[in-house]
Amino acid sequence: MRTTLFWFRNDLRLHDQRALQQAIAHAKAHQQALLLVYVHEPAQDEYTAWGFRRMGAHRRRFVADTLQDLQTSLKALGQSLVLLNGPVAQVLPACARWVQADTIFCEDIAAPEEEAQVQALINAGLNVKTLWHSSLIEPDALPFAAEEMPQVFTEFRQRIESKGLQPLTPLPAPTQLPAPPDDNLTSLPDWTDNAFTLLQAHTENDAHPRSNFPYTQTAYRGGETSALAHLQSYLTPPWPDRYKQTRNALQGQHTSSHWSPWLATGAVSARRIWAELHTYEQTHGSNDGTYWLWFELLWRDNFRMLHLQHGPQLYAARGLSNLPKPSHYPKDFQRWCAGQTGEPIVDAGMRELAATGFTSNRMRQIVASFLVHDLSCDWRAGAAWFESQLVDFDVSSNQGNWLYVSGRGTDPRVGRRFNPTKQTQDHDPQGRFQKAWLSTC
Repeated sequence: MRTTLFWFRNDLRLHDQRALQQAIAHAKAHQQALLLVYVHEPAQDEYTAWGFRRMGAHRRRFVADTLQDLQTSLKALGQSLVLLNGPVAQVLPACARWVQADTIFCEDIAAPEEEAQVQALINAGLNVKTLWHSSLIEPDALPFAAEEMPQVFTEFRQRIESKGLQPLTPLPAPTQLPAPPDDNLTSLPDWTDNAFTLLQAHTENDAHPRSNFPYTQTAYRGGETSALAHLQSYLTPPWPDRYKQTRNALQGQHTSSHWSPWLATGAVSARRIWAELHTYEQTHGSNDGTYWLWFELLWRDNFRMLHLQHGPQLYAARGLSNLPKPSHYPKDFQRWCAGQTGEPIVDAGMRELAATGFTSNRMRQIVASFLVHDLSCDWRAGAAWFESQLVDFDVSSNQGNWLYVSGRGTDPRVGRRFNPTKQTQDHDPQGRFQKAWLSTC
């Protein structure tokens, strides 16, 4: 019996899973088995050119918990998740041959490495069906072609809103799945017998007690179950109504939505969030807070669409600018990573990041600005450190935000320097945040 293969990428959920629904339909139409896989790339465990592992312990644990939750959900439907360990270009073609699959369904991700993975599968002779489903608004629904997208976010947002564009209705999770192949899957090349031990290794400690996102606690654990529970918990008065007023706070688990870690792994879809937020507005009314949540989700869309427009150029040293190649001072960069720059607000934020895998959006802007504009270091090194440390690393948003702060993106201003003294006065005037992270770390 032949097999349809579905490859989970950054869409580790069952609800609003349009690519999975396509795979299910294909398997049923051709009377095929359905194999569900996730690939852990060894490159994630290797050291970057900047001297640290690409995937740190915080994100490793969160992804492992996300996969475990997905496995539990799949087993309830008579399926299971196969985790493969190895380069996608090698293990997926080998897996496809083993189960007699010639068609792979997966999420479309418009970032250079992710696109190269898909191309490698095509070069191996596989039929790869990709489907975009990570944004609020579909690219083909935008009121402009990708290559003609406005360069400034404000115009991007205004043109979408003026057309009254709305996200597609999120799909419910499937209630039935085709059966897996009968083959002895434990004999697959590079099969990891205990699929999640690999990712969970060395990450069994509890989250830091002062973390704004304590990801080992049930309410914040990786996976669709916690994601949907948190969505309902946050969409309760007064939290959404206060969002615009509290979003720049440096501490507090209800000052922000904290949706980003689950969005980054795809445990919740942006469309599902919008649908629930819209329901909240119908019941409790709309206001600046609920609008600003939509506003931030559109920022996330914007960073994704920029990848469709500019692709690999977003990863070049100059970015989209005509600025000279960035300078870099390794010793200053190391001091920044360790929270030992001598600038208290920056050091507090960097120590929080290293200890917890999370820090507020405002703090991310402050520390990124300090690295680029005060220490004159390479923005790409900072982006790589965030990738390693952040539990909510998202390739499009991370790259877009670092380009924005460094002045190498589409923003008309050449760089966004955040004055540390002013930021301290505005956001930590009593020094509580600094005291929390400088006194014991």
